[in-house]
Amino acid sequence: MLRQPAFGRRLRKMRLAQGLSQTALAGDGMSTGYLSRLESGARQPTERAVAHLAARLGVQPEDFEEPAGGSLANALTLAASTGADDAMDTLRDALAAEAHESPVLRWQTLWQLARHRRLQGDHAAERAYLDDLVRLGDEVDVPALRVRGLNRLARCLRTLGEISAALDAAGTAHRLAREHSLGVEDRAGVLLALVSVEAEAGRLPDARAHADELTALVEGRTDTLWAEAVWTAASVRTRQGDYQGAQHYLEQALDRFPSSEDLVLWLRLRLSAGRLYLLKTPADPEAAEGCAVAAGQALAFVGSDGLRQQLTALKADIAFRTERYDEARVLLAELEGRPLRMTYVDQVRLDVLRHQLRVLAGDMSGVDGLRALAEQAQADAMIDLAAEIWRILAKTLSELQHGSTPSAAPSATLPGQAAST
Repeated sequence: MLRQPAFGRRLRKMRLAQGLSQTALAGDGMSTGYLSRLESGARQPTERAVAHLAARLGVQPEDFEEPAGGSLANALTLAASTGADDAMDTLRDALAAEAHESPVLRWQTLWQLARHRRLQGDHAAERAYLDDLVRLGDEVDVPALRVRGLNRLARCLRTLGEISAALDAAGTAHRLAREHSLGVEDRAGVLLALVSVEAEAGRLPDARAHADELTALVEGRTDTLWAEAVWTAASVRTRQGDYQGAQHYLEQALDRFPSSEDLVLWLRLRLSAGRLYLLKTPADPEAAEGCAVAAGQALAFVGSDGLRQQLTALKADIAFRTERYDEARVLLAELEGRPLRMTYVDQVRLDVLRHQLRVLAGDMSGVDGLRALAEQAQADAMIDLAAEIWRILAKTLSELQHGSTPSAAPSATLPGQAAST
């Protein structure tokens, strides 16, 4: 049953959301004075009044009922303070029931829901929320909100492997940030996304220039933003084959960024460093193993499916690189038949490793699999990734032609990743 004063508050929000005056909403079937008393909570609504107002507003009578979790503002406060799954479910339901709420409040809600999905590794669901977020940002027309929404969308699209769309979103965010002279946090956030996408697209000179701009922007800091910046600079150098430069940046982050600042980022830096130690010449599997051990210890406190999967993939890479092929197969088997909570590039890395193991076992379908991965990466405009897979395939074919066993080394030549979502 609809009761006051909740009904009046909700009715007034709906009226204002549609830009209607009390006179316009009341129409011929209700006096303005009676409507005013309903909105103030001074009168209890009758079924006839509710039906009239619902028809005028184009909603159903039950839409006047407040969500079970309370108002959208209350649900947002609870979700932001706890981040618990049940609080997020309540927030989602409140958003569906509160379409009349202010655009800014709905923007904040979509931001929280997208963030929650990102932390769960569910990037497809995150992308759906971010699409709505960007549309709402255009409606609100606050430059900072538009930039943040586009920035987050670009990073999500990159994770999903939609590089062309990610470039468009990141480029637009970068342009808006410059046009409106936004602060360091927003400009750095945009550059983080832009560099990551440019590197993925093979635009390495542009990525290097923007990475240098980014590190200059955050110079003197040791916080999360700084750590992500130096991680991104390291990743670009890795793609360019400058492993010494990449190691210089990453080891700065390993040495200076405390786990107390952001344990998840601390863990991910070690996963990235572990990959780099396999990439460098000569490779350093022992150092990579040390990073894997440290990351595994941190997982006890901040474990998520996505991070566990990334650690398993790193361990498989290490096992393959050190010719422990059976162990690599066991680790990869742990990831089979499960929804993968990792980036497109990480998923490709796993597939490359699987195909290499097939070739080692005498299964030549692995050659066809490598070729298909290279062609798909090329079709997806991931030129750098495609080139690396073609090189792995060429080396594999050369070793087969000369009658030798394909070596483990190619697995370590897949490109590193920029600081991700």
